[in-house]
Amino acid sequence: MTGLRYVYAVCRPFKAPLQSQLTGVAGDPPRLLVHHGLVAVVSHVPERVFAEEPLRAHLEDLDWLTATARAHQGVIDALTVVTTPLPLRLATVFRDDSGVRTMLEAREADFCRTLDRLAGRVEWGVKVYVETEPADGTDSGTDSGPAAGKAASGRDYLRQRSSRVRANEDLWQRAEAFASRLHETLSAVAEDSRLHAPQNATLSGAAGRNVLNAAYLVPRSESEEFVELVDRTKGEAPGMRVELTGPWAAYSFAGEKP
Repeated sequence: MTGLRYVYAVCRPFKAPLQSQLTGVAGDPPRLLVHHGLVAVVSHVPERVFAEEPLRAHLEDLDWLTATARAHQGVIDALTVVTTPLPLRLATVFRDDSGVRTMLEAREADFCRTLDRLAGRVEWGVKVYVETEPADGTDSGTDSGPAAGKAASGRDYLRQRSSRVRANEDLWQRAEAFASRLHETLSAVAEDSRLHAPQNATLSGAAGRNVLNAAYLVPRSESEEFVELVDRTKGEAPGMRVELTGPWAAYSFAGEKP
């Protein structure tokens, strides 16, 4: 088949077969391109879509981008089941097999060093959300709200508002303390960890305010114990929701250690 080469990930050679019905970006099944001690996982994609100019336009199309990212992630997930992949950036494309081999040659030392560090390990994501809504009027910075309307005097109103402010401050302090303790506990049993910026609720669609967004690098053989440790924390703090995702390819740890 003609076309450009779309590269999903780099890994060490592996013997276990990928899923027989697995398809990648543009519906083409992924293939293994071996070069020295490395394997690039690639598929063919049409030049009319993935050449530089049309690709730039397609990346502005949210529906196209979502479908492409889903297909890309499907291949990474399948690889994670059978080996330790080093995922490459979405829409990493080369002219032909020779271009892929040239890339592998140029980055061979870095790829090998990172794959050695990540071998047999997976990434788990842990998020903590505050589910309790802030008291009326405080979070928005306005003076409206049911409690404010019932104030018998200006002094009563100020007293009520001060109470709401203290309640919200206490809520966030408890949330931050819980998130800090959890991160410390999980970091102690993981080989490495990364703290990411809290997710924006408007963009993520998740309920509540995100106060912890962390990734943990865990040996695959110890993942069951890690999951059980996270599960034991759920329900530990009223008003806090703990979410666990994974196991993933080690996206957060694919670069050099900071």
